[in-house]
Amino acid sequence: MIAAAIGAIASSTFAADAAHTAANQTLELKNGSTVYIFPDGKMAMEGVTGRVERMKPGDVMETKDGKKIVMVGDEVMKLDSLKYISR
Repeated sequence: MIAAAIGAIASSTFAADAAHTAANQTLELKNGSTVYIFPDGKMAMEGVTGRVERMKPGDVMETKDGKKIVMVGDEVMKLDSLKYISR
């Protein structure tokens, strides 16, 4: 059981690293969510619970430091597959 728990933690860490590696940039939002910006300029959002959340292109978000950014694309499936690559 201990080995299985360690394996689960390691694979979730690997999956999170895959998402961060694939993104050019990640931004923390004021509400605790994270926006991933991919090399093609499209974005995806991870909510405060760690689940990928759908956003409409054009929605305005506010970063922790008060900057406003506009959602480009909605790469839900891309981020979801990166986050859960090792499931």
